[in-house]
Amino acid sequence: MNTEAERTVVLVSYVLHLVGAVAALPSLVGLVLNYLKRNDGGEVLSSHHRWMIRSFWWALVWIVVGLVSLYLIVGWLILGLAWLWYVYRHLRGLFALLNGDPMPA
Repeated sequence: MNTEAERTVVLVSYVLHLVGAVAALPSLVGLVLNYLKRNDGGEVLSSHHRWMIRSFWWALVWIVVGLVSLYLIVGWLILGLAWLWYVYRHLRGLFALLNGDPMPA
């Protein structure tokens, strides 16, 4: 696959994760796509796939912590902050992709 097509795959993955911030299932599709394509397209695009994979799993950890602590008021705060962080990470990555920049390791 050429570089432009691989870049499009990364772009679609970011959109799936951002839609998944509201609807959940698209994030899982995006995650599978990230795992399948993480070694394609060179180092810059691979860094974006790794970024999204890490973002997904860390968000899931914080969502579980938030759900476990829901009986306390702090659980709602944790869930809200995890959602904001997830959206921020994917927007940050999307803007870096559009500028042609890699994501930090």
